[in-house]
Amino acid sequence: MLPREKRVRTPADFSQTLRSGARTGRRNVVVSAHLLDPTLPSEADSSAGPVRVGFVVSKAVGNAVVRNRVKRRLRAAVADQLSGPLARHPGATVVVRALPPSGTADWDELKKDLDSALAGALRKETGRRRPGGPVSHSRSASQVRSPGTEMDA
Repeated sequence: MLPREKRVRTPADFSQTLRSGARTGRRNVVVSAHLLDPTLPSEADSSAGPVRVGFVVSKAVGNAVVRNRVKRRLRAAVADQLSGPLARHPGATVVVRALPPSGTADWDELKKDLDSALAGALRKETGRRRPGGPVSHSRSASQVRSPGTEMDA
């Protein structure tokens, strides 16, 4: 079991991470990661706190025995990550949602999917939070022209 200070426990923390974090999915899991914004002075100091992780395993995954087995496996896989890639992101909040196929997945497949999804979510979130990071290439409504119209030069 993860120590209390490393768990996401309140519904507000879960919804904040799911709403504003970067999300990456694989066959068995979807990982949402929310990093602290390094540009904000209150969050930039070294006292950001530990990485916190929460798990969502719905009844669609299976009965109680299957759900608990999936949670145990996911916790063990995340514990391996806490000393690795997650250690570089103090104060990060991660939510791991198990998808229905995770109930029949073996340990290796579940761990591979979790590692891959976590790396993808952290990569996306790091790119979004980094000053001078990726620029959105979406066009505003004023820049989009409808078919059959000509733009003035």
